[in-house]
Amino acid sequence: MAFRFRPDTFTLTLVGTVVLASLLPARGTFADYFHDFSNVAIALLFFLHGARLSREAVFAGLTHWRLHLLVLSVTFLLFPALGLAIKALAPGWLPDRLALGMLYLACLPSTVQSSIAFTSIAGGNVPAAICSASASNLLGVFLTPLLVTLLMQVDGGGTMSLGSIEAIVAQLLLPFIAGQMLRPWIGGWVGRHRRLVGLVDRGSILSVVYVAFGEAVIHGLWRQLPLDGLAVMVVVCLFLLALVLTATTFLSRALGFSREDEIAIVFCGSKKSLASGVPIANVLFPSAEVGLIVLPLMLFHQIQLMACAALARRYAARAPTAPLPPES
Repeated sequence: MAFRFRPDTFTLTLVGTVVLASLLPARGTFADYFHDFSNVAIALLFFLHGARLSREAVFAGLTHWRLHLLVLSVTFLLFPALGLAIKALAPGWLPDRLALGMLYLACLPSTVQSSIAFTSIAGGNVPAAICSASASNLLGVFLTPLLVTLLMQVDGGGTMSLGSIEAIVAQLLLPFIAGQMLRPWIGGWVGRHRRLVGLVDRGSILSVVYVAFGEAVIHGLWRQLPLDGLAVMVVVCLFLLALVLTATTFLSRALGFSREDEIAIVFCGSKKSLASGVPIANVLFPSAEVGLIVLPLMLFHQIQLMACAALARRYAARAPTAPLPPES
């Protein structure tokens, strides 16, 4: 029984990456180089997915409107409703700025690279995940400031810069299109080397974790929150993530989605983007308050990566095996 519940190697590697980022966060020139490496790894991941996926599969992902509607509803309706409930119940056990941070977290779009990587590891519908996560991130540029303005009564809602949108297109969409264009020549090779795609999946996640958590540590993550406050925040984040994971699993099954679609819905619908959350917070909130407001997001971001890594491995381990061909 103990062996059954032992964390897998990738989850332990994630924990080790968090510890490393806490003790030796990337700084200065090394941080710049490692950030560039992380961006290249993510771009390579999307290039390989583009080269591996057939045109028919990509078109099916684009037209899977029911799946996309469910993911967007969870991201921009269910999450904000839960954030409002947490903020309403927070007085007395959670500081006001952290409660506000939880509500801000709930208004953010989904992640892109980790949602797709975990969907791929778990054996889910990768084309649908690419379309759904990318749409969530792009719509979040406009919907998150609007939700923050409506729910948090922030004066003069802002938006992310055009450069942020260009970065999403350049880092994710263009490599995927390039992979699709080169698929007739390299698609077979990529299909025969699936382990390479798996290594890039995991490597991109580990690099994002190290960069994101290291930056949080440098900006005073452990100085701004005492241990008792940290414990409360961890419990709240765990509860929120568990609730959304349960809701996405139940809804996808109740609405008759396939196993592959369920995986995409669970991983795209349960994530919140640190990469989008920090720049939006810098626009919407006074600089003196940004640190505490984004702190719940920093914690949730790390918890969701580690929890979803374990969940992805669980899905992969339970994947149905293809039937053997009949003997001749």
